[in-house]
Amino acid sequence: MIGYATLGTNDFEKSGAFYDTLLGELGARRIMEDDHIIVWSNKPGAAMLGIIKPNNGEPATVGNGTMIALLVKDLATIESLHAKALEMGGTDEGAPGPRGNNMSFGYVRDLEGNKLAFYCMG
Repeated sequence: MIGYATLGTNDFEKSGAFYDTLLGELGARRIMEDDHIIVWSNKPGAAMLGIIKPNNGEPATVGNGTMIALLVKDLATIESLHAKALEMGGTDEGAPGPRGNNMSFGYVRDLEGNKLAFYCMG
C-alpha cells in the first residue's frame, strides 16, 4: 500500500551516504536523485524511501510520532541493520528483539533524528 516515504534532511551529503550504506544492506540503490531529493528502492514498482530538502526552504525537522518501518526477512537482519546504523552515527531507540505476538523490531534514529524501525514477522 505504501508507495514511498520521505525524510527531511539538512545535510544532503551526510544523509545520502548514511542511507546508501544502510539501505544497501537490504539490496536497495538510488533510483532517482537531483539537488532536492534522493530516492532508494529494491526494484521498479517496489516501495521507495527518500531524503528531501523541504520545498519551503525552511530547515527540516523531525516529526514527533513519525516513524518509517522497514520490513526485513529475520531478526538477524534487524540486528545487523541496527548495529550498522549505530556504527554510522545513528542513535539507539530500542534494541532488537521480540515485541508482541510473533514479531521482532529494532529502532534507531538517523543522523537527522528521524526514527526508523526494522521489523520482521514470524
